[in-house]
Amino acid sequence: MTLRTATPDDLPRIMDLERASFSTDAWSSAMMAAELASPHGRYVVDEEAGRLIGYGGVRVVQGATDADIQTIAIAADARGRGRGRLLFADLLRRAAERGAREVFLDVRADNPAASSLYISEGFVEIGRRARYYQPDDVDAIVMKLDLAGWAAARSEQVAPATNPAGWCG
Repeated sequence: MTLRTATPDDLPRIMDLERASFSTDAWSSAMMAAELASPHGRYVVDEEAGRLIGYGGVRVVQGATDADIQTIAIAADARGRGRGRLLFADLLRRAAERGAREVFLDVRADNPAASSLYISEGFVEIGRRARYYQPDDVDAIVMKLDLAGWAAARSEQVAPATNPAGWCG
């Protein structure tokens, strides 16, 4: 697995995975290009044998104490191997590095796999947006994470001698 910062050159491959993952509500190429170019966005790609198998992004305005997970996707044939969790943890670390204390995200109510991942990382539901995802009329579950608590929990799972900063992934 290779996680690295996304570049504008990754846009075509990101969009291929975006359309495959979110067929009815995929972002447009223009929207994704704007996200990749934003000074507030931190986007990461996951490559395996030269193939882009995942991507994700977090928006953190410099000086703000909150961040928003914008998107995350893993290719269907790469799911179930922990790749999404590692990519997600990398996004959370990047948010912490920018000074975020809380992270928010929206997840489709009909995506129990994603919801389970977020809950297992410490996110809690704080609200719902009725019929948010269109054209499917699917609710968005709004979730929040205390980033300091997440980092502390992660550091307890990693031996200090092998990772003094307390980050794993």
